[in-house]
Parts: sequence; C-alpha cells; structure tokens
Amino acid sequence: MLALRRAGVTNRYVVSVMERTPRELFTPVAFKDSAYDDVTLPIGHHQTLSQPAVVGMMTEALELTDRMKVLEVGTGSGYQTSILSPLCRRVYTIERHQPLLAEAEKRFEQLRLRNITTKAGDGTLGWEIQAPFDRIIVTAAAADIPPILAGQLSVGGIMVVPIGYNAEFNTMLRVRRTEKGLETEELHGVRFVPLIPEDAAAFA
Repeated sequence: MLALRRAGVTNRYVVSVMERTPRELFTPVAFKDSAYDDVTLPIGHHQTLSQPAVVGMMTEALELTDRMKVLEVGTGSGYQTSILSPLCRRVYTIERHQPLLAEAEKRFEQLRLRNITTKAGDGTLGWEIQAPFDRIIVTAAAADIPPILAGQLSVGGIMVVPIGYNAEFNTMLRVRRTEKGLETEELHGVRFVPLIPEDAAAFA
C-alpha cells in the first residue's frame, strides 16, 4: 500500500498482513468504493474505521511478535483486530457497542481468525481477569494515559494510545512499562473518536 510507505510503515510483516486483509469486508456498503482510500470512514454508532496509514502506524508501534498477548480497546469494525491477529499469539478485544461487536465477530469467522477473544463492555476497565498483557492498543482518544489499562500492562510491555480530546487532533503515544514506571514517546498526530467510559456514554 502506497499510503503505508508514505506514512513510514516499513515492517514487512505489518505491510504483508495489511495487503492481504480485505478492507472492503469491514467497510459499510455506502462506502465500498472508498475501502482502499487512505481515509477514515463512518461505521455507525458514532464510530469510525481508521485510515490504513494510521492502522499501520499503530500496529508497527506495538513491536509485536507471535508470542504476545494483546488487548485491544475498541473493536469497532474489527479491522484493526484482524491486522493484529496474524502478528501475535492472542488478541483480547473489547467493544461497548454490541451491534458492532456482533458484526466484527462474523468477519473474524469469515476470515477464519481463531486467536481472537471478544467481550462487550467498558474498554476503559480493560480485562482484569486476562491481565497482564504484553501489548495494549487503544483505538479511541483518551484525555490522558488510562491508569487502569496502564496497570494491566506487563513489565516490558507497550501500550499505544491516542491522547487528547481535541476533535481535530490527537497525539499517538507509545507507553512502555519499566520496573520504575512508565516511559512515554510521542509518535504521530492522529484523529480518533473519544474514549468514553460506559457509565458516561449516555451523556456523550
């Protein structure tokens, strides 16, 4: 994908998985003609399908290996999940909109992705029973590094999370947990829908 190269995504495993994953499968019918454009697309419930370049950048920033256990906060269409699946041992993914999760699960079955475990719920709470995680990816913008998610990250682990509630601009952070605490690194400017706790969703 030309958009990946322009964004500086060079990891050949990430590029290979993205090239063979049918993005049109995750795209609403009205936007099928834009499935491979480097744009963000609406998927309903005020959620979006991220542009390929951003998916590639976030995936590469995780520094995945096939032995890792990954938590994804915000399943959405399931596209990012489907990119993660071949690159790690297991993906645990949470989505608070049950209709979106049900559709994503159908796509995982269609693609025969067998290492994905799903849950409907509040992603800001993480998945305590499965913690710690080697990697965590948050696909919505948080006001700051989510403390509960940071607490579910293993020592040596990485979390990639967009930060900032500005509707036009967020900053993608790579957060590393060390023995002494958290180290952060700013990566790219991005744009994501906000990360909203389930108990606040009614007021969003």
